Amino acid sequence: MKNIKLIIEYDGTNYVGWQKQKNGLSVSEVIEKAIFEVTKQSIELIGSGRTDAGVHARGQVANFLIDTKIQPEKLKDAINSKLPKDITIVKSIEVDREFHSRYNSKGKWYSYTIFNRLEPSPFYNKYSAHIKYNLDLEKMKSAAQHLIGTHDFAAFRSEGSSVKTTIRTIYSIDITKIGDIIRLDYKGDGFLYNMVRIITGTLIDVGRGKKSTMDIPKILESKDRRLAGFTAPACGLCLEEVYY
Repeated sequence: MKNIKLIIEYDGTNYVGWQKQKNGLSVSEVIEKAIFEVTKQSIELIGSGRTDAGVHARGQVANFLIDTKIQPEKLKDAINSKLPKDITIVKSIEVDREFHSRYNSKGKWYSYTIFNRLEPSPFYNKYSAHIKYNLDLEKMKSAAQHLIGTHDFAAFRSEGSSVKTTIRTIYSIDITKIGDIIRLDYKGDGFLYNMVRIITGTLIDVGRGKKSTMDIPKILESKDRRLAGFTAPACGLCLEEVYY
């Protein structure tokens, strides 16, 4: 049996998320079906983590065990021939049998894209959140600094997942703007359910003047989800890379 590691890109618009669910088609389900069509073997695809409905990925990682004569590096081309255009296997390699996409992950990098002008754009509506209000980037950057480091991020988590601890470490939050595009890049050892989207919503509130920079430490200390900002739309979020 070979342990195959995949690097995957996908547009999450048409899917209920990465994980298989009863209410619609998932990304992992489509890939498993494509692998079966190529190898005639049913496999269990292990992802580095779940992405929600509408969330995208440039660097999702998954692995699976299989007994096949197809060269690992060539598997990607065979699988891609069976996949729809909104999912692509970028890389396929054989790794140690002990490698586990989720348990071996040391951290992740997510990006969040905001389209910031009064009018929406048909070119960006699937891959960014349209925010029509003027945003003060310097205030957003200042507020973000309070989130760097190791904290209890309970206030920035949605209900719906069971975790042993809500303590996480954020290594960096970089906020840049080019034209009408504002991009937030988050790197950390891991993120809670909807954590990046809730932090983004909170920083947008700071940029709009609905919250102040100094509200952030109070929200962290409170551990109360109700004090944080709104959950930013899924379409702006993208899993960029998983670290091992």
